[in-house]
Amino acid sequence: MNIDELEKSTNEGTDSLPSLERRTFLRAGLAITGLFMGGTVLSLASVRGAAGAAGSPKTEKYPYKPHYSMVMRQNLCVDCERCMDACIQTNHVPNYGWRTKILERTRDLGLQGTETIFMPVLCNQCNEPPCVRVCPTVATYKDATTGIVMMDNKKCIGCKTCMAACPYNARYFNEEIRAVDKCNFCWDTRLTKGKKDTACVEACPAKVRVFGDLSDPNSEVCKLIHQPETVVWVLRPEVGALPNVFYMNVTLEI
Repeated sequence: MNIDELEKSTNEGTDSLPSLERRTFLRAGLAITGLFMGGTVLSLASVRGAAGAAGSPKTEKYPYKPHYSMVMRQNLCVDCERCMDACIQTNHVPNYGWRTKILERTRDLGLQGTETIFMPVLCNQCNEPPCVRVCPTVATYKDATTGIVMMDNKKCIGCKTCMAACPYNARYFNEEIRAVDKCNFCWDTRLTKGKKDTACVEACPAKVRVFGDLSDPNSEVCKLIHQPETVVWVLRPEVGALPNVFYMNVTLEI
């Protein structure tokens, strides 16, 4: 089955997504299965599971090597905030700023009461980052090797245009350095020093976050996203940013 046939067979009901974005997800081995929450969350599934395609994902489908990504196993989060504390200490985040945080939502279950859902969020390291497009000084840019969206503090003039453009509200203005700051997957504080995981991943006791190279078919992030029958989603797909942070729920053993 070629990509046009696959798109036709798996994307019914998702016409509100731009065609280019649908095709990009398919080339990454992810079939679109539906739109939820008023179009703010996209439901994706492994092409192998949803459309019967066989074989491991090919590394050439991803534009970067390594193609750093993070998977959030959302329903494992217990809001302990150890990820946030580790990020603050590792990346020297001031008390008014943030590089990662946990959102909370309460859902009404009727006679069964309510359910509290926690959602960890951070910079989505988008493949088509709106923040990069609007920066007048190229202070924010996408690293050509890793795909991480970086900040060059020396070039930042503090106009905050990138903050306004970010669809995930994942940036803040650091008064100490007079520049915008954000998550960079601990590139300067950990990855370049030989560490394999970000600070938030290492600190999480529930193993909510999984970090790695999406272009490596043997990496855990790649296996999680491409396992058959698994539904994976991204935040705010309608903006066309193509995030590299994915969400999923896992089956809890009782």
